[in-house]
Amino acid sequence: MQGPLPDALTGVAAPVADPRSHLLCGETAEEYRRLLTDGVGRVAAAVAGADRPFSGVSPGDLAPRVRRIDLDRPLGDPAAALAELEEVYLRDAVWFHHPRYLAHLNCPVVLPALLGEAVLSAVNSSLDTWDQSAGGTWMERHVIDWTAGRLGLGGAADGVFTSGGTQSNLQALLLAREEACLLLRKNLPEGEPLGRLLPRLRVLTSRDSHFSVQKSAKLLGLGPESVIPVDTDGDRRMRPDLLADELRRCEAAGLTVMAVVATAGTTDFGSLDPLPAVADLCERAGVWLHVDAAYGCGLLASPTRRHLLDGVERASSVTVDYHKSFFQPVSSSALLVRDGAVLRHATYHADYLNPARSAERLPNQVDKSLQTTRRFDALKMWLTLRIMGPDAVGRLFDEVVDLSAAAWRVLDADPRFEVVTEPVLSTLVFRWVPGAPAAGDAPAAGRGEDPAGRGPARGHAADRAVDQANLHAREALAASGEALVASTVVDGRHHLKFTLLNPRTTLDDIRAVLDLTAGYAEEHFRAGAPTTAAPLSGTPAG
Repeated sequence: MQGPLPDALTGVAAPVADPRSHLLCGETAEEYRRLLTDGVGRVAAAVAGADRPFSGVSPGDLAPRVRRIDLDRPLGDPAAALAELEEVYLRDAVWFHHPRYLAHLNCPVVLPALLGEAVLSAVNSSLDTWDQSAGGTWMERHVIDWTAGRLGLGGAADGVFTSGGTQSNLQALLLAREEACLLLRKNLPEGEPLGRLLPRLRVLTSRDSHFSVQKSAKLLGLGPESVIPVDTDGDRRMRPDLLADELRRCEAAGLTVMAVVATAGTTDFGSLDPLPAVADLCERAGVWLHVDAAYGCGLLASPTRRHLLDGVERASSVTVDYHKSFFQPVSSSALLVRDGAVLRHATYHADYLNPARSAERLPNQVDKSLQTTRRFDALKMWLTLRIMGPDAVGRLFDEVVDLSAAAWRVLDADPRFEVVTEPVLSTLVFRWVPGAPAAGDAPAAGRGEDPAGRGPARGHAADRAVDQANLHAREALAASGEALVASTVVDGRHHLKFTLLNPRTTLDDIRAVLDLTAGYAEEHFRAGAPTTAAPLSGTPAG
């Protein structure tokens, strides 16, 4: 057996105290207050001292520090455990609150929501049944009703909190599948198995929609051919004319479109599909319309841009992620439906939990949810609305959208970069491109003048070199810790991406990150460094 190890990171043999002393109760309430004060103090100090969004640590450097800790040998001392936590987590955490974190759909969080997080974790309500949550049940329902009202879904609307947009989209498509199968069964012999119906079902969605649409279809027993992508226009919005063509094609082929998924804020571009036109087509075809507004839901609180979501009120179901554009901590998401009766497709009764006999007497949220045990995440939104109010949240979202528009103008005027689309929300997709050769430089292979006038045209080999330069720039930024940006692939080419969700980010921050990016990319490109990234599918051969 391994003996005691001296390094504090590995743990020490500690006397076994009464384990009941670690439970929150009346006798330990003051210890709870002291522990949280100490822990929050350390986090506050780390936040205040973070001069960059990331330390730049590599996975290989951090893994040994974590793995050497023996979880079977407790430290026995909260202060020692918190010191260890700083070593393996806080020191190298990714700080979304830093103004040069520009990567993914992660937001800085508002203080009222953090207060809610502390309260809900300590009380530990479970929102599945009334007898485990009491007032929490009604508070979640009230936040759902508020959101449904902002969406304009009508008096029959309902919904439930979820773990995130992926789960919300999954449940929406489950409801759509069940409704479609109810209609199909009317024309089939009684008792026809569900498996005979599934191959006929199709989901139509934008080519730029979230991957969870495909994942949900797989989880629902649908084949890979069941999700049909609809092409987008130059602004990366689903084209209604092509959606109409696909609806007609499916009908002619004897296929049933169980849902059309429109996106209000795509992950890559922040694009909003033309909701009124899509809703018109769905109504004429009698098809379930699901709107994935996980990103764009912040427009619901915007004092100036709510109109960008016009048409969402005609959806059958809507996904909202408060932990994106409402500045809430993860997790905080919800699925809303225009007809609350369809939530019955998620209902199962268990005698020990929610017996059918109590269904009309008790407001059990488990009857609406894919989850059983579930956190009281609605409390974070509740306290945010009660302390800040929706207009204040909406102004924060307006600020990042305004910043994105200004940043686009900077990018569009900068010959070092190509930008894909003008943003509607707060996402910018762009790539560094090499400028004209310096005096005495030999022109790169395949280089000629770009007819668009944006700099030299490139052949396949040069394009691959530019791809690698952009990938290198992103990795070099992360390694330096000076900024974090994301990457994606557009039309077979590597691009970089800013997702702006921090109202404290400034144009000066944007310009500084662009200068760093261009410096790293140009250095790599001119050095002709060998490529290390795996080849992209669809990338032209050299």
